[in-house]
Amino acid sequence: MKEFEIELSFNDGLSGIVNLESYLNKPIFEPLNNVEFFKKFKLGSWTLEWENGADFAPEFLYEKCRKELVSS
Repeated sequence: MKEFEIELSFNDGLSGIVNLESYLNKPIFEPLNNVEFFKKFKLGSWTLEWENGADFAPEFLYEKCRKELVSS
């Protein structure tokens, strides 16, 4: 679903849209299944962060973005 997509840009010029919906099944990510909560992310020092402590490793987001560009 588009509700769980985020457009990302990295400092090496890579950019794209990643869909994180299928990665929200662990307990820390459960609140992110609420679209309104999901949309309230902040850009922390290195990655996207939510107020409940959830975040995704920047390497994961980079690889996910790269793979989605290749498959589109």
